[in-house]
Amino acid sequence: MSICSKYHLCSLLCIALLLLIAPEVNAWEYHSYGSTTEQSVQMRVSVDLSKSWKNGLSLSLSEDVRVDLYNQLSGVNAKSELVDATHDLAFSKSYTTLTLAYSPIKYLKLDLAYTLRLLGDKDWSDYNEYLRHRTQFSLTGSYSTHYVKFSLRERLLCDIRTDSVNLLEKQQYEWLLRSRLAADFYVPGKPVKPYVWVELENTLNATEYQQRDGHQYISQVRTQAGVKWRLTRKSSLDFYYRFQYGYNRDINITKRKEHIQLTEERSYLHAIGVAYNLDW
Repeated sequence: MSICSKYHLCSLLCIALLLLIAPEVNAWEYHSYGSTTEQSVQMRVSVDLSKSWKNGLSLSLSEDVRVDLYNQLSGVNAKSELVDATHDLAFSKSYTTLTLAYSPIKYLKLDLAYTLRLLGDKDWSDYNEYLRHRTQFSLTGSYSTHYVKFSLRERLLCDIRTDSVNLLEKQQYEWLLRSRLAADFYVPGKPVKPYVWVELENTLNATEYQQRDGHQYISQVRTQAGVKWRLTRKSSLDFYYRFQYGYNRDINITKRKEHIQLTEERSYLHAIGVAYNLDW
């Protein structure tokens, strides 16, 4: 067979393959479109206990409890059902985290952590519904001057769902990347240290149908401003305010797999918090 004949044969096979898969591709199309907006005000209280050693290692255990003071959800979801609900004081979630950190040099820190998450808006009769597991690895670099310390933290997270999910709609293991830029300000002769930071969260493995224009997307933008108040040489309090914008693409695939139902979910969170830190 000549080279030209082989070329035409390959072309015909490719065209036939495309014709075979085209109906399957065209069957997946966004059928309905909805959007919801959530407004929340939250109070957060946390305790962080940490033990440090001279070789740069440290081990910490923290507990973070979050309570919704006000929560309003409005809009239309993908099933064209009107969503308009308001809730007052309610338990939101709690995070219990165990962290192992290592600082080989003054300006670099690595840490590995595990977090057990309890979700307050799930069915409490089934632990598979309200439990979530999270593992994370962080790399933080910092640079200090006489008046300010700058730091950049890159954190890779994996959220592990314990409930059953449709893997076409969402992942059982959700990978995220958080990038945080922070500035801590020194106040000579004072036991306080003001600080600000901003953080972006990016999806890494959103499903094909959940992606935005065929790409991963920014799912969270967080900003926080606060003051760390040193009580003793080993303990401190942290008072802060956080604003958080969230964006999620909730996908529902019909049983016949003919349509993809998409709801764009936006959230705006205002949180005030206090944290107690003890390092010995």
